[in-house]
Amino acid sequence: MAERLDLLDPFEVAQLGGIELTAEGVVEGFLAGLHRSPFRGFSVEFTEHRPYQPGDELRYLDWRVLARADRLAVKQFEAETNLRAMLVLDASRSMAWSGAPRRLSKHEYARRLAAALAIVLLRQRDATGLIAFDESVRAVVPARARSLQRWALLKALAELEPSGGTAAEGALQRVTDLLRRRGLVIFISDLLFDQDLALRALLFLRHRGHQVLVFHVTDPAELELEGPPEVRYEDPETGRGIVVRPREFRGAYRDAVQRAIAGWRLACRRAGMTYLHVRTDTPFGHVLRQATERRARLG
Repeated sequence: MAERLDLLDPFEVAQLGGIELTAEGVVEGFLAGLHRSPFRGFSVEFTEHRPYQPGDELRYLDWRVLARADRLAVKQFEAETNLRAMLVLDASRSMAWSGAPRRLSKHEYARRLAAALAIVLLRQRDATGLIAFDESVRAVVPARARSLQRWALLKALAELEPSGGTAAEGALQRVTDLLRRRGLVIFISDLLFDQDLALRALLFLRHRGHQVLVFHVTDPAELELEGPPEVRYEDPETGRGIVVRPREFRGAYRDAVQRAIAGWRLACRRAGMTYLHVRTDTPFGHVLRQATERRARLG
């Protein structure tokens, strides 16, 4: 049996090809492992028919076509769901970091995760768009459910390179202009910015009725302070550095990181948002399953 790409080490998957190829392979493996999609939805504007496929809901069968042409056909709609989704991706310089040579940077992991999520959403005919940001909004792909949308999203993700500082609140405010109806906002970032400002923007989206999923992307090396007896650490966005002795600060550092993660988790839960902490060595399929399960609970 062939190995499922969604369950392989993310670095190994990335070596197989570009974002388009790997994201498609990850989604194929992931969907093959699902018994039922939690993204199913509906709409009201009929556009055309398509052949019936096992698993389609019987209420969408067109019985007149069956009687007239003796074939099963399903009614298709302009957007077979009420959901409009916007992926909001952090492309700041801190996302370029990786703690090991054979591990994807946070940026490479995040944009492949975003690509896989986009493909899953679009296959369910959910209108899906993208906003990428650093110090300002870098890329915008308005949410659409049309057949060419996948290529527009994959092209934007493939061309995106991390740079600059981080201003998440501006990108999140832009979401309100692009998602006029209630929708799903998927925020993917290492969350290394002003928490209060970002939370205020996320809370505003919740108050507008949007469902919010926050993916907190971290490298495993960020969770523990390791290294030689004395080492210099440098902020990739500001260039400021500090020399420390890891052994002396290891415990305090670990506690601070865990408090920050717990703080984000608690703040999101209190606001009715879903928070997922994702390490860059986690197979994409595990993360996609978590996302779809949480999405199903949000309903």
